[in-house]
Amino acid sequence: MKAFIRLLLRWLYGFRGYNEAVLTTPGPVLLIPNHVSWFDWLFMGVCLDDDWKFVVSSVSAQASWFHRKVMLNRRTFPIDTNSPYAMKRMAELLQANGRLVLFAEGRLSRTGSLMKLFDGTGFLLHKTEAKVITCYLRDANRLPLSPNPGLRQWFPRVTAHFNQVLTPPKLVNLSTAQARAQMTNWLRNQMVQQQFQVEMEFGPHDVLDAIKQTARLRPKQIILEDATYQPLTYRRFIAAVYALANLLNRVLSGEERVGILLPNVNALPVTLLSLWQIGKTPAVLNYSTGEVTMLACVQLAGLKQIITSRAFLERARLKVELLTQAGIQFIYLEDVRAKIGRWQKLSAFLQSFSLGGHPASQDAESLARRTAVVLFTSGSEGVPKGVELTHANLLANMRQMLAVTDIMDTDRLFNCLPLFHSFGLTVGTLFPLVRGLYVFIYPSPLHYRVIPAAFYDRDCTIFLSTNTFLNGYGRKAHPYDFRSMRYLFAAAEKLQETTATTWSQKFGVRILEGYGATECAPCISLNTPLAPKYGSVGKLLPGLEYKLEPIPGVADGGQLLVRGPNVMRGYLNADANAKFKALNGWYDTGDIVSVDPDGYLFIRGRLKRFAKVSGEMVSLTAVEDALAGAFPQYGLRCQVAVVTRPDEAKGEVLIAVTNEPKLQPEEIRAAITAKGLTNLSVPREIKVVREIPKLGTGKIDHRELVKTIQSPA
Repeated sequence: MKAFIRLLLRWLYGFRGYNEAVLTTPGPVLLIPNHVSWFDWLFMGVCLDDDWKFVVSSVSAQASWFHRKVMLNRRTFPIDTNSPYAMKRMAELLQANGRLVLFAEGRLSRTGSLMKLFDGTGFLLHKTEAKVITCYLRDANRLPLSPNPGLRQWFPRVTAHFNQVLTPPKLVNLSTAQARAQMTNWLRNQMVQQQFQVEMEFGPHDVLDAIKQTARLRPKQIILEDATYQPLTYRRFIAAVYALANLLNRVLSGEERVGILLPNVNALPVTLLSLWQIGKTPAVLNYSTGEVTMLACVQLAGLKQIITSRAFLERARLKVELLTQAGIQFIYLEDVRAKIGRWQKLSAFLQSFSLGGHPASQDAESLARRTAVVLFTSGSEGVPKGVELTHANLLANMRQMLAVTDIMDTDRLFNCLPLFHSFGLTVGTLFPLVRGLYVFIYPSPLHYRVIPAAFYDRDCTIFLSTNTFLNGYGRKAHPYDFRSMRYLFAAAEKLQETTATTWSQKFGVRILEGYGATECAPCISLNTPLAPKYGSVGKLLPGLEYKLEPIPGVADGGQLLVRGPNVMRGYLNADANAKFKALNGWYDTGDIVSVDPDGYLFIRGRLKRFAKVSGEMVSLTAVEDALAGAFPQYGLRCQVAVVTRPDEAKGEVLIAVTNEPKLQPEEIRAAITAKGLTNLSVPREIKVVREIPKLGTGKIDHRELVKTIQSPA
């Protein structure tokens, strides 16, 4: 009978189990699968010997005759979930060398993702020392009877992936409650790691194919919209990609890299995918840096052609004379679009049904290793560096985030961060296109009144921003504008306490702070609703490892280096790339970080943002945080940044730079003291500027700030 049911599952769902040999492991052993559909027990059952028993609720079994027949039989182990002796009965079976299947979430997932695990599972592992096998049921959440919101398929492809046998860590000198919590966290980390590894192995190997695969499932879903309020379905989006790719293939030269100089509009992701379709590597240029820096980036990437828009250049008043004089050819989308006739549109529309592969066909592994995009670092403390991110880097980062969050099909993402920045490109645009979420892209994060109203109007649930921009929205938005918010991710700069307090009190929203770098595609760590810790930037994403290099003068932290699948291919800058390659896969973040016993990262500041005052290391970031929002008497617009200058007696002294001319030294000293910082952290000078210079991402441009205060008035 079991063989017949398995054959039926294979025929209906293409069902296959991987690494089933591990299921012969003798007891005591616990098999822990994720739980996303009513049929999970059936997919498990056809893989297991008859002595395996499924833990079921005897209370739920009394719901109906059908429930009793299914849940009470020789293959089940019923327990009263309301009884304090339920765990004891399971422990007794395991201690008798039994083999149990336990859905540790205790209920069906309502998000399609792994939900919280009940601590009773950790208690079992701690008391019985049973071995553990985890299982990742892939795509079972698409089954018709799954309670998860979103896409349903009559016959999705379902696979079961069994991990190698795991031996739980031995915990000593801990109370039962502490051991139970730690063991449960350990188990969840194993399940998250397994999901990530399986998706990397069995999912698409390049971003274009990943988006096409999602488009096949939901061609009529509206996926992309910009400020012109012209929504695109997946089919229209992919058709536009094919149409543009066919024309670009004729006008582009043989150079591999092609520049993109466009704002946050639908045309940018369409252009990006079009270049991938014809085997080109896009380099997305930061238009906020000025023409001189742009030219340096163009020359660094060896660009000969740049795709842009006349309307954008005129509206943004961008000067490109230096680029033109350097021999750069501009390809204007208005001209290209004019050449798309009826036959070209029809051909592209038909192609969107077939969703064919790359004309420049390569095997999956080659595509994964190929550079997907070149991005340029902000250059807040030096010359921008060109970062090569591969398709594998981008997909790894997306799958890392999906493994630790409960993003649902029904979520709607609002992105006003610039797409020339990795946060805005990977998380704000490519991530929703791959996952199948609606995304609204807005051209500028500086419209503090318009953006909250647009978020409210589009019923969005996910928002990405930075501390600086969140302060602006906090001042201007109506308390009801963010009523539909599920996730608010903040990164790119330190989240200040005043910002978190404003959003909590005014909008009832918890800001989830993350941490990353362009070189890591970009996310390194993230707070989640399941495991948040205020003041930290969350835990490392799955697949990443870290080490801390000691820094003289810093006792409770070190310089963070990370290694993992989302770490870049390398730099375009020869010197920087040589230093990166010498680290054998490790990326030096340049940040001073401490890690607590639970694995949460706390950013103390960039190494370059530390000053040595009287022989002691002082974090300029910590001083800026202490001064942020400390002077409400001068209004919310008052800002203070901190820089340094050399000093013969003390080594360095701190300078407070502010846009508030009335700010007094006594007020600064009081704010520093109130935060518990030492006297060495008190700036000895105050410089007043008209405006604190910012980068396109909202971070303070410290390099430009130093130039400003050094230049003659």
